[in-house]
Amino acid sequence: MIETADSSVQLVAVILYFACMLAIGYYAYRRTSSYDDYMLAGRRLRPSTAALSAGASDMSGWLMMGLPGAIYASGLVEAWIAIGLTVGAWLNWKFVAPRLRAYTEVSQNSITIPSFLESRLKTDNHAVRIIAGLIILAFFIFYVSSGLVAGGQFFTVAFGLEYVPGMLIVAGVTVVYTLAGGFLGASLTDVVQGTMMFIGLLLVPIIALATMGGWGDVTSGVDAADAASGGDVDRMSFLVGASFWGVVSAVAWGLGYFGQPHIIVRFMAMRSVADAPAARRIGIGWMALAGFGAVMTGLIGVAYFQSEGSALDNPEHVFLVLAQAMFHPFIAALLLAAVLAAVMSTISSQLVVSSSALVEDIYLSFGRNSTRRQQLMLGRAAVLTVSVVAALLALDTESTILDLVGFAWAGFGAAFGPVVLLSLYWRKLTMPGVLAGMVVGAVTVGVWGSIDTLSGVVYEIIPGFALALLAAVVVSLATYRRNAQVEEEFDAMLAQTGGTKTPA
Repeated sequence: MIETADSSVQLVAVILYFACMLAIGYYAYRRTSSYDDYMLAGRRLRPSTAALSAGASDMSGWLMMGLPGAIYASGLVEAWIAIGLTVGAWLNWKFVAPRLRAYTEVSQNSITIPSFLESRLKTDNHAVRIIAGLIILAFFIFYVSSGLVAGGQFFTVAFGLEYVPGMLIVAGVTVVYTLAGGFLGASLTDVVQGTMMFIGLLLVPIIALATMGGWGDVTSGVDAADAASGGDVDRMSFLVGASFWGVVSAVAWGLGYFGQPHIIVRFMAMRSVADAPAARRIGIGWMALAGFGAVMTGLIGVAYFQSEGSALDNPEHVFLVLAQAMFHPFIAALLLAAVLAAVMSTISSQLVVSSSALVEDIYLSFGRNSTRRQQLMLGRAAVLTVSVVAALLALDTESTILDLVGFAWAGFGAAFGPVVLLSLYWRKLTMPGVLAGMVVGAVTVGVWGSIDTLSGVVYEIIPGFALALLAAVVVSLATYRRNAQVEEEFDAMLAQTGGTKTPA
């Protein structure tokens, strides 16, 4: 924690940031008059909004705290995760975004991933929708909890506040503007938050590099820190200390993109298919530069603390502490607010998707009769419910951000990634095939991730994704029956995206 006077300046800046987020939430509230507006903003997102919203929702506290902390602790060998994510995000924007935007509108104007899968399969059985909704709720509780952990740690480092009160402050403010503004509020705040994250992740390493005297001094400092640790690590190497499966596991994080509901829902909310290329360029440019800044923050942090003769108790605090050390209190306050921005942008997006899972995909699937106004109120109640459960889980201060995010990321990637890809590129996908893929993917991740001897060798998304894909294909081939309406909608989607018609 910094000096009292500096803390006061930073506290004022953070309060102003909170006020800005609440104001955006109120603005979105005034523009949200229906349930469809609350869940998908009427499909009105511009390319820049969709791109920044997807990036900010994606990266969260992991980019600002988890990744720099991993680089600080282990070096560039942890950068394989960032490389895999960047490649995966590009593939997602290139091959999923256009088709998903077109297909969800063609197929009964679906507003959630589970409702799209049900409509795409043309089945009256709600099993796909209900199970998908339950999977979303189960893994998002861990994901939202990771954001709350990051928020609690932020207030501990920046202001010396106890972890639990800090975590509850972040939860409270985020829940209020999400309750009010829904998807539009989350997306608009994401634009502000994504911009803050981008600036912070460029400024901190640039100024810290200049303060250290240049790249040569940084590498010398890192080498000295490696030697002081007994020479067991080489933080400047992408391969030293890495195993084959370790690198594969890190790169495999990119597989997760195809199944992240809070990210791919941004594709569905774009104005049109034609916006996808521009959104892709903006989103991947943002991601590549921000990820590079996060990696550099971790490396430069090693050299900085080595020169100071000190070390961090928690490597995930490296961005926070460097920002405080390098900048005037007011500038540092704005940079620290960027960490809150990263945390809150993801939480808000995940809460909206969790809300849609509870109301649209579970509650309504049981045939409950309610007006759209009642559904809007139920959506807001669902946001509050998920927040409370995630906050209770976040009371475990021993949980690390990277572990919580990694488990949830793998769960979504394995459960939804294969079936989303197959739904967009393979006509013969069936309802039993989707059920098999989702269940096998989720169960494999849950079991594999809970057994240290397995998860310590290879990241659970790899067996989860592979087995889910295999299950979906095998079961679909065994149960396929041609459906004229499926064929017609598939061709309509291809016509919108410029795809080539394929035989059934």
